[in-house]
Amino acid sequence: MLNLLTPKKTKRIHNQPFEVMGLPMNMQKSRIFRRWQAFALSLALFTPLSVAIQTNAMAKDLRFITLAPGHFHAALVQKQMLPGVAPTVTVYAPLGLDLTEHIKRVVGFNTRVDSPTTWALDVHAGADFVSQFRNERPGSVVVISGRNAGKISLIETAIDAGMHVLVDKPWIIEASDFEKLSGVLAKAKKKKLLAYDIMTERFEPTNALQKALVNTPDVFGQLQTGTAQAPGVYIENVHHFMKSVAGKLNLRPTWFFDSQQQGEGMADTGTHLVDLVQWTLAPEQVLDANREVQVVGAQRWSTNVSAQQFQTVTGSEAPFPSELKVFANTQVTYKLRGAFIKMASMWNWQAPAGGGDWHYAVYRGSRANVEIRQGSKEKFVPELFVVPNAPSDWAMVEKALTARIAELSAAFPGVAVKTEGPLLHVVIPAALRMGHEAHFSEVTRMFLGYLRTPSSLPAWESANMLAKYTVTTQASKLSREAPPLASFVSKAPR
Repeated sequence: MLNLLTPKKTKRIHNQPFEVMGLPMNMQKSRIFRRWQAFALSLALFTPLSVAIQTNAMAKDLRFITLAPGHFHAALVQKQMLPGVAPTVTVYAPLGLDLTEHIKRVVGFNTRVDSPTTWALDVHAGADFVSQFRNERPGSVVVISGRNAGKISLIETAIDAGMHVLVDKPWIIEASDFEKLSGVLAKAKKKKLLAYDIMTERFEPTNALQKALVNTPDVFGQLQTGTAQAPGVYIENVHHFMKSVAGKLNLRPTWFFDSQQQGEGMADTGTHLVDLVQWTLAPEQVLDANREVQVVGAQRWSTNVSAQQFQTVTGSEAPFPSELKVFANTQVTYKLRGAFIKMASMWNWQAPAGGGDWHYAVYRGSRANVEIRQGSKEKFVPELFVVPNAPSDWAMVEKALTARIAELSAAFPGVAVKTEGPLLHVVIPAALRMGHEAHFSEVTRMFLGYLRTPSSLPAWESANMLAKYTVTTQASKLSREAPPLASFVSKAPR
């Protein structure tokens, strides 16, 4: 097993050639690739950074398995130690850059100065990793976060093996896989296994408070049904290919730029946006995907990535076309229980100086709008505002908002209301802003609570997954059938 703490005698894991599955050999011969290859071999064979092979007795705590880690989210589940979870995590994966990047991140958690973790990794690397996993089953919970294409098959394999699954979005990226998703959820229910979608954005305080205020009639009134052109809910969300994670450049695998592997904008990061709308407008309620969700239309457009940009963010020096068109952007219009929803999920190359991923979401009520803004005026930090619809509503809305925030003070200590011109600013203290990466530990702890008390799992979670993936996959399908959007005009206050 790979232990990330104590140097001990080492041995080879496998004698197979170190080859990245699915990566052309000309890419694998590049200078930067060879540098990563050397790092991987040093981790697996020569144990720098205190990585060694040792044997431990099987812990009595819950044992995690990581299956085919290919996204940095797989490691973020382990950013903190988890009570009741054994410190040894078994990893099954093909031997390649996806695996070595995952190991490197866990090493980083173990060797950081502040609150280092104490994880050990039992790594099984090889082309037959799925068969090994199926035969050995060294744990009871499987974490999956990697290539999106084919992810549902890995989930099904884990369910068939009698294991609970904690899975990063998206579970599926194509409408053709929808029936398989439905079948996997039904199978998990029959086997009394927990199949949980990692929805970190529910733990962002601006989103949680927005939900609370939209469901406060004295503040919000009733949701405006709207139209396709002026929807009741409007969202824009931007991520960036070039970004840092845990203070370091996040290298992307080459397949991340292949929409057939990664999925297009709405099928990938758009999953969070659709989830937030359902979570906000239908709290604790079961949605019927067939009757209550109708996708009206969708369009897509590309983000163009140069050869130099591609090489920088992937570490690859392979031959490359002059420009790569990545269809990572989708705008969809749909109806949820009769109300029009419009959202755009987008990927730009890099955030402006001082900025980062950003989010704009407005819910339009009969008394006031409740908005999250994250532009330059907010210094690229998500902030929550209530905007009364008419001057005559101002005093009434302000009074109701102040009262509601007071009621929420136990769950959100330090939150206050501040008047800023026509806006009522819901001020959230820095102590409540844990950040995206920390939310993975929060989701995992909630998942562990459901494992300990299965009856506490809300009945709506699985049903609403079907509603969510109906929107995301139909949006991708319809956007490919429509002409690409020539240009996107943002409506977000920046």
